[in-house]
Amino acid sequence: MKIFSVALGILAAIGGFVDIGDIVFNVAAGAMFGYDLLWVVVVGVGGIIVYSEMCGRVAAVSQKAVFDAVRERVGFGAGLVTLIGAELTTLLTLTAEIGGVAICLQLLSGFGYRWLVLVGVVALAVVVWVTPFEWIERIFGYGGLCLLVFALAAYELHPDWGAVANGFVPSIETNDTLVFLFFAVGLLGAAMTPYEVYFYSSGGVEEGWTPKDLGVNRANAIIGYSLGGILSVILMIVGGTLFLLHGIEPESLATVALGAEVPLGTIGLLVALVGILFAVSGAAIDTVFAGAYNISQFFGWEWGRYRSNAGAPRFTAAWIAMLLAACAIVLTGVDPVQLTEYAVIFSVVALPLTYLPILLVANDRAYMGSHANGPIANILGIGYFVVIMVVAVSAIPLLIATNVGQG
Repeated sequence: MKIFSVALGILAAIGGFVDIGDIVFNVAAGAMFGYDLLWVVVVGVGGIIVYSEMCGRVAAVSQKAVFDAVRERVGFGAGLVTLIGAELTTLLTLTAEIGGVAICLQLLSGFGYRWLVLVGVVALAVVVWVTPFEWIERIFGYGGLCLLVFALAAYELHPDWGAVANGFVPSIETNDTLVFLFFAVGLLGAAMTPYEVYFYSSGGVEEGWTPKDLGVNRANAIIGYSLGGILSVILMIVGGTLFLLHGIEPESLATVALGAEVPLGTIGLLVALVGILFAVSGAAIDTVFAGAYNISQFFGWEWGRYRSNAGAPRFTAAWIAMLLAACAIVLTGVDPVQLTEYAVIFSVVALPLTYLPILLVANDRAYMGSHANGPIANILGIGYFVVIMVVAVSAIPLLIATNVGQG
């Protein structure tokens, strides 16, 4: 069915735009600056659409995913540095997502957090082990759509729609410029975080895309990530309408869920928690696959869910190792929300080495033939690459100067 053909984009968008850190980060940005950072979400949506379409097109035409391109285009040394950085940031993100799954389960059940970490990891492992790739996409992608309850919540909170519209116009109207810029960099980095394209391009290969599927690729990128952007905008509106008004700093998923409970009651709270659970679980699956895809592609191992667990043993061992390592870190008691904020900022530094090979390969007619980038794709790709470079250079200084956004 045609509607299912965009499931990969929806899963990638919900797992990329709307993971645990982004849920809290967007609401926190609204709680601190109202609607003034909405324009950053639009910029981020544009960037991830441009590069996801590009790497999906490369996958469809050449059957090469991102880390195939990284290894071939930047060489073993630089590629290995990129791989190490990618695996570390992906592991940090996966750790945060597993913590988020356990938090959601705790809020829904009332059971102990540490036991639910183990339950969540086992459940994710079983799903990845036994569920076909296309059904993983559908279950978690469409389950995450329960987050749209925040759209109804935002409407019921009656925001100043004129102020919301003004938020899409770039401006800096604050006395705390550095914190504002930290949130801008974080939001842009969360929108274009590298594991999204690792998962997305590899997913295209998993599904056997060919040049005949370029329309499906374009629909996945545009519809999926636009939906992720809309959800991010909605969360920021809730933060700017509810939490800013009452001086609340949302620092946990429980606080964020109040954004649906206050205007909609218990039903709104439950639907919001279910949506967060599916979104964060989908993000965990995105990241565990991304980590296994990266190392397998870089070293030339057999990889992919379509090969079966026994058909790609090193790929299977890689995703199991990622899950176990993340589980061990979560059980130390680390705060998953704060960990994601660090993971996003550090992943920003790795953006150039991720996106440059994609841009180069998409322009290589030996790979792409008549499907190589045209003038518009290159203008957008190069323009966004300049933005990526600026963000990558400024991320760590802003992290230090603002004490992770605390001022």
